[in-house]
Amino acid sequence: MFDSKGLIHPSRTNLDGKKAEFANKAVPATTSLAEALVGADVFLGLSKGNVLNRDMVRVMAKDCIVFAMANPTPEIAYEEAMAARQDIIVATGRSDYPNQVNNVLGFPYIFRGALDVRSKVINENMKLAAVYALADLAKKPVPDIVNMVYGKDNMVFGREYIIPKPVDPRLLTTVAPAVAKAAMDTGVAKFPITDWEVYENQLSKRLGLDNRLTKAITNKAKQNPKRVVLADAENLAVLKAAQQVREEKIATPILLGNVRKIKNLIQKNQLNLAQVEIIDPMMPQTDEDKARLIAYGDMFFEKRKRKGCHKGEAHDMIRRRNYFGCMMVEAGEADAMIGGMTRNYPDTVRPALQVVGRQEGVKKVSGMYILMSRFGPLFLADTTVNFNPTAEEIVEIAELAAKEVEKFNIKPRIALLTYSNFGSADGEDAIKMRKAVEILKAKHPAMIVDGEMQAHLAFETELLKENYPFCDLANGRANILLFPNLSASNIAYNLVKEVAAIEKMGPVLLGLKKPVHVLQLGSSTREIVNMIAISVVDAQMSK
Repeated sequence: MFDSKGLIHPSRTNLDGKKAEFANKAVPATTSLAEALVGADVFLGLSKGNVLNRDMVRVMAKDCIVFAMANPTPEIAYEEAMAARQDIIVATGRSDYPNQVNNVLGFPYIFRGALDVRSKVINENMKLAAVYALADLAKKPVPDIVNMVYGKDNMVFGREYIIPKPVDPRLLTTVAPAVAKAAMDTGVAKFPITDWEVYENQLSKRLGLDNRLTKAITNKAKQNPKRVVLADAENLAVLKAAQQVREEKIATPILLGNVRKIKNLIQKNQLNLAQVEIIDPMMPQTDEDKARLIAYGDMFFEKRKRKGCHKGEAHDMIRRRNYFGCMMVEAGEADAMIGGMTRNYPDTVRPALQVVGRQEGVKKVSGMYILMSRFGPLFLADTTVNFNPTAEEIVEIAELAAKEVEKFNIKPRIALLTYSNFGSADGEDAIKMRKAVEILKAKHPAMIVDGEMQAHLAFETELLKENYPFCDLANGRANILLFPNLSASNIAYNLVKEVAAIEKMGPVLLGLKKPVHVLQLGSSTREIVNMIAISVVDAQMSK
């Protein structure tokens, strides 16, 4: 250890404070910093700028680590250190260089964890717990929001990313619980935490996130992971999602697309996707893939031979990734498929209908989005498929939506929305929604469903109690919203998610025999992971 006056050595008479504890008589008192650095693995600087130079860095050990923490001028400039040698790992306190070490990574979350268990001390175990939590987080896939802030496509653990970024929203829910647990383990917690899932949800709420439903779906998926085909694997966000669901044991991904392009993306972005199956329906790589392609073509021809499709056309169509992926699900070689990231919505729905087909008794498939609102999860249907459904079709959409919501252990509370309140106005949409409510109440007397109503009444229970006490929703807000047509639902969904910046999942396709879901163009890695988890849960239930 050195200070501004040189080596901290027992022979010195000017060692103030705690410096004497670090005095080392194993080396001569005249040893310089340059001499000490010969063969050194790590330099840890908390001093002043420019005390290191290129020559001093060059004599350090292979793969040396330099923590140059002086601010605003580091002990050696980042550019200088990188110019000295290629194998170096450099961290500074500066946000404009990789590997920023910042107090904000530690102290807010250490205090949060300590306060939440009412600890009066912060001991070494609690600090070490924070350290290990940060180290573990650095090796996990980086959220899109963090990549976006730093202008990166995909940060991965390596020389330029050894520590999480201060803007990472996962810090609170990672470090604070680790610190709280360490406090409990060392006996300094006065208020032990008994339910860690509830605690993490409380922490998420502090960030404005209520992700209980997301966690519930993910946890359920982890109980019995399924094989999920990803039809758009030439997309980086899809590949990052594939890595995440594989590492977290949510699903076993199967990648469809050009093998060379996919492998190049994996290598370029240092993704951990070794041993993941990659299939190119356009250019099958193995005899097994070629045989499967022929078999799938024959199967598709059998389904479409009396619907205007000749054999050659069937074999050509099955080479398209969405058709091939759906056929993998239909043939039992996969349990679910996710597509649509780079296609028009109908281009993904059509193969699902032609290959997998509708559930018995279902006349129309529909789509549903999930929004994580301040009221809890909101389920919006139909937001993607049916342009102007009839009253009978709205009834079917409501039934399918209720069935899907029940999978998540949530009791459906359905509001049929339009411009009219319980007969206050007539018109095509008002009459249609009124009729649909009548049919639903007759078919399902126990179902909580009402309308037609204006959108705000679905949430203003006091207003309902005062003016419409007969309404099924007077004693609790709606969680499923149905719209009179695709225009109304799509506008509502897109407006709310953008203006309110609400986290979304979907669209979830309802009414198919087997799980096939469609991504929205531009979906983030997080949204893709959520959709994969939903598809796994659907596959579990369909089994």
